Amino acid sequence: MIKIDNKLLEDAGLGDLPEEEKKALLAHLYERLEIDVGKTLASQMSDEQLNEFETFVDSNDEDGALEWLETNFPNYRDVVAQELDKLVKELKDNSEKLLAEDE
Repeated sequence: MIKIDNKLLEDAGLGDLPEEEKKALLAHLYERLEIDVGKTLASQMSDEQLNEFETFVDSNDEDGALEWLETNFPNYRDVVAQELDKLVKELKDNSEKLLAEDE
């Protein structure tokens, strides 16, 4: 199970950020992960698959979208994990800069 939470920030060296900044950063990371995963998966979809998937997204049918992904892209969890790893690495690489901006 992938968790975007305070532990992730602590592991990245950002545990000392103020709570409000942590919340904002976690929200940003979640949004960015969704975008990055979406781009990666979309690049692997045919036009027909993309249209099918967009139907679930446009109707806010998260359960249907998840079921569709599990059926059509059984490796989607691997894509999520890979994209999260990239984000965490980027976060760690920039943690000193983020902490300095906070001061």
